[in-house]
Amino acid sequence: MSLRPIRRLVRAKPTLEGAGVHLRRAFGFGATSDFDPFLLLDDFRNDNPSDYLAGFPWHPHRGIETVTYVLAGTVEHGDSMGNNGVISSGDVQWMTAGRGIIHQEMPKGDAAGRMHGFQLWANLPAALKMTAPRYQEVKAGDIPLVTDDDGTEVRIVCGNFWGRNGPVDGIAADPVYLDVSVPPGRRKTLPVETTRHAFAYVFSGSGKFCNASGPLAVPTESVGWLDTHPPAEAENRSLILFDRGDEVEVLAGPDGIRFLLVSGRPLQEPVAWYGPIVMNTQEQLRQAFDELDRGTFLEVARGETSGG
Repeated sequence: MSLRPIRRLVRAKPTLEGAGVHLRRAFGFGATSDFDPFLLLDDFRNDNPSDYLAGFPWHPHRGIETVTYVLAGTVEHGDSMGNNGVISSGDVQWMTAGRGIIHQEMPKGDAAGRMHGFQLWANLPAALKMTAPRYQEVKAGDIPLVTDDDGTEVRIVCGNFWGRNGPVDGIAADPVYLDVSVPPGRRKTLPVETTRHAFAYVFSGSGKFCNASGPLAVPTESVGWLDTHPPAEAENRSLILFDRGDEVEVLAGPDGIRFLLVSGRPLQEPVAWYGPIVMNTQEQLRQAFDELDRGTFLEVARGETSGG
């Protein structure tokens, strides 16, 4: 067994998206090969309704899959195919945009005004960029929760882990999407298939992810930390990008640690990306935005002719 070295330790950065939603971006819009097949991870966590209620009004997607995982509050969604619904605490919506969809996502807080969730973007391979759109909406009770002897809990959203399968299926990159909780002071080793790209995103507690060359604390800053004293245990909102290997190891801090552990097979294809559209070439990208300008985007998405 080989421990995965840590390639990068960074803190999620504040940003604005949608109609003015305050969130933290763990990665996105750069260095796509490092996270391939994943493109972006946003942590939309807020206790102030004025910072998220404007939501994400109607907008297009093509060439990707969006994964929305809600921990607190609700997200109401609707789309151009007539689908609509609400996902709440513990629920997941896995949307394959394929050849095109226009949708909206409107967050609402819980009784205390709190909203928390994640959105992950996964790339689609060239052969499936123009596949038919589809949804997989999974309720919390349908997501397996596995508890190990030491109290470690793992919710399996997608993929196979510890002999159990998550409910989301038919995803081209064959991802594994886990929500992992390790009790205080426990050291835990978790398997990750060697050929996959993998990352962890800490969103509660703290801990130390072990490097192949020795233990490294969950990060403080991305610049210069290797050249200073070993960093102290950090707060949440920390992203750990792993190098190759077949396992990761974490030592939970005094309050335990909870993190997403996500891995997938790299597509190793060119990426042409602007905003909500991700294709393989600049020409395909221009065509998509031309269809939006001409009002034919949904006709193409439905497989109809665009008129030239």
